[in-house]
Amino acid sequence: MLVFVDESGCPGFKFARGSDPIFGIGMVVFASDDAAKATADTLGILRPKLRHKSEFKFSKCSDELRDAFFQGVADCPFTVHALIVRKEALRGEHLRKDTDSFYKHFARMLMAQGAGSLQRARVRMDGRGSREFQRSLGTYLRRELGARIRDVKMSDSARDPLMQLADMCIGAITRAERDRQGGSRWKCMIARRIQDISHLG
Repeated sequence: MLVFVDESGCPGFKFARGSDPIFGIGMVVFASDDAAKATADTLGILRPKLRHKSEFKFSKCSDELRDAFFQGVADCPFTVHALIVRKEALRGEHLRKDTDSFYKHFARMLMAQGAGSLQRARVRMDGRGSREFQRSLGTYLRRELGARIRDVKMSDSARDPLMQLADMCIGAITRAERDRQGGSRWKCMIARRIQDISHLG
């Protein structure tokens, strides 16, 4: 089992200075290496077809590119789990003041909610923070989730098409939460792939 985790929005709480009021974190789950390879192959075919040479990143793609991307992956063999956090509802001071603790807490919560889907999972997370943080994150998740996690490694999204898929999926789900009138378009395109979405706040 292979799992790719990415987030949408920042962990900051300075809303007057532009911090996102909504934080989304999600994971794309492949039941087998064959499923992951089939999806990566589809993305490999899709990229030149769309004449898109750079990274697939939801926040930087045009609406037309998002449409084509999600149409292209709609039948691929993966599932999506997501957690949406409305930050204004959070009361824990350690989460408000420590961005590393914030990220670790909600990464664990995301994986715990999808625990029934995780079996000796190899987890890949978009590289962020210092090497010390990356090591501590892996240790924390393995300790908290036990045998459900086989290993945790960081991945460079610019080189990893499956991490880019995770970015696109959680970006689509979070956009739907931020803009409930006009933002659900891309979430609906992957509705069959979404297994669960939890909300906090």
